[in-house]
Amino acid sequence: MSKVLIVYGSTTGNTESVSDAIGKFLEKNGLNVEIRNAADVVVENMADGFDAVFLGSSTWGDDEIELQDDFVQVYDNLDKAGLGGRKVAVFGCGDSSYEHFCGAVDALEERVEALGADIVGDPLKIDGDPDLNEATAWAETILGKL
Repeated sequence: MSKVLIVYGSTTGNTESVSDAIGKFLEKNGLNVEIRNAADVVVENMADGFDAVFLGSSTWGDDEIELQDDFVQVYDNLDKAGLGGRKVAVFGCGDSSYEHFCGAVDALEERVEALGADIVGDPLKIDGDPDLNEATAWAETILGKL
C-alpha cells in the first residue's frame, strides 16, 4: 500500500479543510495517509518512508508572495526533506483579487522541482472558500500517478 504524507499550512482553516478532503479521498482509494500541520513538522528527512508528499499552503501578501506563517519554516528547509526523486503534488488556497493569486503554490512547485522531485499533476489553486468537491476531483487526477 502506498503511503502519502500531506503537510499543510493554514491560518483560516481553508487549507486544512482541503488537506482533510484530499486525505479522506486518498484513504478511500486504498492509500495510507498521514496529515501533518506545518507548525508540527520536523522538515529534516520528513519524506522518508513515504511514496508521495503533498504540500499545501495558503498565500498572503499584497506586494509580494508570502507563504502561510507556519509553512515558511517548511519551505525554507525543503532541501533537507528528502524530496529528490519522490512524487510530490502541491496545492493551496488564495484570493484571486490579489496580484499573486496562490503564489505560494507556484513557489512550492518551483522549489520542489529544483530539488529533483517528480511533480505529479498540475497544482491545485482554490479561490476563496474551498470547494471540497474541487479538492477531491483534483486528488482523483493525482491518484493514478501515485
